[in-house]
Amino acid sequence: MKVEELTAKILVNNPNMDNYQIALAVAKRCDELENGAVSKLSVNTNSVKSADLALMELAEGLIVVKGYTDIQK
Repeated sequence: MKVEELTAKILVNNPNMDNYQIALAVAKRCDELENGAVSKLSVNTNSVKSADLALMELAEGLIVVKGYTDIQK
């Protein structure tokens, strides 16, 4: 899925979020993934960039944003 489609899916499922909150959540989750966190998706993480993986996790509702920088797993 394209970044635009994933972002649109996140915005539809989370009407209180904006693009800025999505960017912050993706950045935080990306840091977690790059520092050893296990992905919640069953994909080959070697072939997917961590930022794309974080965006896909958000779009699927596998991680929930509680605030601007807090991610609940």
